[in-house]
Amino acid sequence: MAWKDRKWIRRARAYLLAAPALVLFAGCAAVGPDYTAPETAAAPMWNAGLEEGLSPGRANPEELAQWWKSFHDPVLAALIERAVQGNLDLKEASSRVREARARRAAAGAGLFPTLDLSGSLQRSRGSGDSGGGSTRTLYSAGFDASWEIDLFGGVRRSIEASEADLQAVREELNDTLVSLTAEVALNYFELRTFQARLDAAEKNLVLQQETYLLEESLRKAGLSDELSLQRALTNLAGTRSRLPSLRASANEAKNRLAVLLGEQPGAVHGELDEHRPIPVVPLDVSVDAPADVLRRRPDIRRAERELAAQSARVGVAKADLYPRISLGGSIGYSALSSGDLITAGSRTFGYGPRITLPVFSAGSIRANIEARSALQEQALIRYESSVLTALEEVENILTAYGQEQMRLRSLREAADAAREAAELAEYQYRSGLIGFTTLLDAQRSLLSAQDELAQSSGTAASNLVRLYKALGGGWQAYETAEKSPGEE
Repeated sequence: MAWKDRKWIRRARAYLLAAPALVLFAGCAAVGPDYTAPETAAAPMWNAGLEEGLSPGRANPEELAQWWKSFHDPVLAALIERAVQGNLDLKEASSRVREARARRAAAGAGLFPTLDLSGSLQRSRGSGDSGGGSTRTLYSAGFDASWEIDLFGGVRRSIEASEADLQAVREELNDTLVSLTAEVALNYFELRTFQARLDAAEKNLVLQQETYLLEESLRKAGLSDELSLQRALTNLAGTRSRLPSLRASANEAKNRLAVLLGEQPGAVHGELDEHRPIPVVPLDVSVDAPADVLRRRPDIRRAERELAAQSARVGVAKADLYPRISLGGSIGYSALSSGDLITAGSRTFGYGPRITLPVFSAGSIRANIEARSALQEQALIRYESSVLTALEEVENILTAYGQEQMRLRSLREAADAAREAAELAEYQYRSGLIGFTTLLDAQRSLLSAQDELAQSSGTAASNLVRLYKALGGGWQAYETAEKSPGEE
């Protein structure tokens, strides 16, 4: 081996031995703020009173994760399972998770050196006046390596931001799951409510049809007048007019369910045509403390991760104020003929550090730092706003749930009384003890009471769904995304 080759090897070895020291030094400093999650002061208990089946306590995580099973409705459970598999919004959210994971991997590559293999063949001809007009061919091949030492943590902050972005997108996926499961249940209960109202209207229609035929017979026998007959017809036609709009609304709910499942409108009509009762609300529901709810809700967790990402990007911007040091080197061969390419004499090499120090940028670097700091401030404000919105949502639904339960109880009593009154009125009318007007009033009251009862039953069930959604339930059972090291 030639003396020059041995000298080159000694220099390269010293160069490589110096690299670990630079790496250790780089790990000691990272400019920019070190992120700390904001502390949110939450009240120890909810302002709204917990009544009508609501009670303070730690919710069972498994029950909250699949809250729809508490309604004991297999059709609802099957619809939610299908929605999780086919919903297009959920598929898009899953795709965003894959995108964020790839971006995190790309950011992490900045910590490692790059190595390129190159080869070229170049044919050139000199000027006839200045170089004799000779033609030559140059062959070359080699490796080029470069590595930017992350002395001031710009790359590490970029990785930190990408990791927080990934976590935020995962929470967005979880939030989509919360919304999806709730929307499927809400539309399903809306369908069952319309079907219950249809059943009540059709039963009353039969009763009113009988009353009309009876009044028509009495009119022909001269035992009643035309006014009573027309009033009976008005009552009958009014009830019949309710049916088309109820059927249309029921079809709309079916179509909406189909779209939520990722299927075409009309796809679920056949399986949902059978009328089933509105699911019964569970007797007891545990409501977590405000702090526990905030920790569970994906929208709050996403806002916190977005704040963490913006905080890390302040460090990325600040790193531009400091020098950049990169190590570079190349090993190759260059020869005028292909036969001489892989020989000791054609060997080429080069190595050495490079330092870049910003001297003048017309204030663009500091302006970028200021912009990133403002974005961090905005992210903090959005986080605080999300917390307040979440607390407001839970407080409102707790009140609505309790009040609707009391209303439902009163409507049940009213519907039972109206049913007995209608039956008694019909008996007394046939017995000649009361006038026709009293009978019509009793029938109208029965239809109104039954219709309101069906609506209130659907609202009570829907309010419980909204409560489960506000508490942050419905995503844990389907959380299958790959976790990062140390991520909860």
